[in-house]
Amino acid sequence: MIFSAIDHIATRLNHFFKSTFDLSEDLVLVSNLGDGDLTHIQNKVVMFLVSLEKDTTPTHQKGVYRSASGKMVVANEPLFVNLYLMVASNFAGVNYPEALKFLSHAVRFFQEHPVFDHENSPELDDKIEKLILSIENVPIHNLHSLWGVLNGKYLPSVLYKVRMLTFDMGETAASPIHDVKSDVRRSN
Repeated sequence: MIFSAIDHIATRLNHFFKSTFDLSEDLVLVSNLGDGDLTHIQNKVVMFLVSLEKDTTPTHQKGVYRSASGKMVVANEPLFVNLYLMVASNFAGVNYPEALKFLSHAVRFFQEHPVFDHENSPELDDKIEKLILSIENVPIHNLHSLWGVLNGKYLPSVLYKVRMLTFDMGETAASPIHDVKSDVRRSN
């Protein structure tokens, strides 16, 4: 589901770039930055996962109830996850202005399209209800640390928080629930 979410966002941005700049090939790649060798992403806009976090805002509780078939089931609490998605523009040397141009257009695109759901994105994975993107501010010292961990070479970039994927295991069969008093009487 994580890949589906990021791939969907990258695909939509690719379509935007292709139509805006009359491009024939994909400009956006979903890729890590490798081991410092950036040749595989040269002259590309790269999206990659920086981090995941559990979203603690929703409050659902695990519950036991009787299903329509009469079986006791446990409804597991869904896990809500936010993604931190980096959008980096890798154009070096004389192409550096292109990095800034494409990064600016990426920000514009996500400002105009901050939500992807099944109404505006019918091809969105059925397991994903919607994706909500918002820019995250990264203080300069944190940005320095982040790029140091990634590969040491800063690329013009913007970090987005993508809310919220839901990992829902659904219902599982529960062991029978006994009346505590009747179990106590049987043991006497």
